[in-house]
Amino acid sequence: MPIIDLYGHDQLRARLAESIRAGTLPSSLLLMGPRGVGKQRLALWLAERLLCTEEQAPCETCKACRYVRALTHPDLHWVFPRPRLKDSDPDLDQVREDYAEATAERAANSGLYAAPSGSEGIYVATVRSLVQRAAMSPAMGKRKIFIVGDAERMVPQEGADMAANAFLKLLEEPPADTTVILTSSEPGALLPTIRSRVVAVRVPLVPDAAVRAFVENPEVKKALDKEGKSGTADRVRAAAGAPGRLLTGAGDAKATVNARRIIDAATSARRAPVYSTALSQGAAGARGGFTDTLDALVELLGERARDALHRKDEAGAASASKAVDAVLRAQTYANGNVSPQIIAAKLIRELATTLK
Repeated sequence: MPIIDLYGHDQLRARLAESIRAGTLPSSLLLMGPRGVGKQRLALWLAERLLCTEEQAPCETCKACRYVRALTHPDLHWVFPRPRLKDSDPDLDQVREDYAEATAERAANSGLYAAPSGSEGIYVATVRSLVQRAAMSPAMGKRKIFIVGDAERMVPQEGADMAANAFLKLLEEPPADTTVILTSSEPGALLPTIRSRVVAVRVPLVPDAAVRAFVENPEVKKALDKEGKSGTADRVRAAAGAPGRLLTGAGDAKATVNARRIIDAATSARRAPVYSTALSQGAAGARGGFTDTLDALVELLGERARDALHRKDEAGAASASKAVDAVLRAQTYANGNVSPQIIAAKLIRELATTLK
C-alpha cells in the first residue's frame, strides 16, 4: 500500500519545484519546523520529484514514483531514530536490515507513525552506512536521495571521528548524483558543523483546510478511530497546524486542545470564555494534565513568535514572547499547591493584555 499524500505546503512545494527546474536546488538541505508539520513527508515528496522519470514530475504513475510511494525505491535511503541494536558495534548489513524492517512497517501503516521515543537515536553505524551508500552508483535511476529524519538525534560516539568527518564531507561536497535532506524540529540541537554545511528551509504550520483533508483521509481516520479520538473538528483543533501531533497519543492531543482554548479565551472579546476555560482545567488533582497543557501552550506561543518573525512582524513576535514568559511564570505556580483553575484564570487575563 502506498503512503498517504502530502497535505499542505503548496507554496513551499512550488518554490522547491521551481528550484529543481532551474537547477538551483542545494545538494544538502535542512527542512526545519515544528514537530508534526510533515517535514519527512515533504522530504519524501521531494525525493519523488527528483527520482520521477517523467517531465511533469512527480507524475505518481511511473515506476520510480510508485516505488517511492511504496518506500521501496533502491535509490531512496531514509533513516530516522531507532532503538540501539543489541550488538554494540553492528555491521552495516545489520543496520540495513533493521532499517528495511522499520521502513516496511511505516509503509504498511501508510506512512503514519508516532514521534520517536527518547531512547531512540541515529547511531554511528547508521552514519557509516549512509556514507558507504553515498559512494555507490545509483541502482535504478540517475540520482540517490538520502533523508535523515529527526537529524538532531544523531548520537556522538567516542572513537567515531572518522565517520563524523566523512558525514560532514558528504554534506559539504556530496557526489554530483546525490541529494541529502535532513529534517529537524530542534535545529538548535544540531551540531554547528552540520548546520554550517546545509541550506536551511523553514517548513511552516499547515492550514486548517489541509489538516482537515488529512484527518478525513480514510487511512488516517482509521488510525485515529482505533485510538478512540474525537471527530474531525476536534482533531483539526488538536493538530494546531501540525497534523503529525495527532499520532503521538491522546494525552498530547488533549493538552494541545486545552492550550488552544486558553489562547482563544485570551483573544476573545467576551469575558465568559475566561471563566469557563479556567474551570475546565480541573482542580488541584488535575495538576499533571494542566502541566502538559502549559507545556503545549509554550510550544504554540513559541511557534506564533517564530511565524511572526518570518512575516517580519516584530510587534507580534514580541507579544508572543511576552506571553511565553507569562506561561513560564504560571508553570512555577503550578509546581506549588495552587489550583489550576486559579492559575488559568490569572494566565488568561495576562495573555489578554499581551497577545495582539
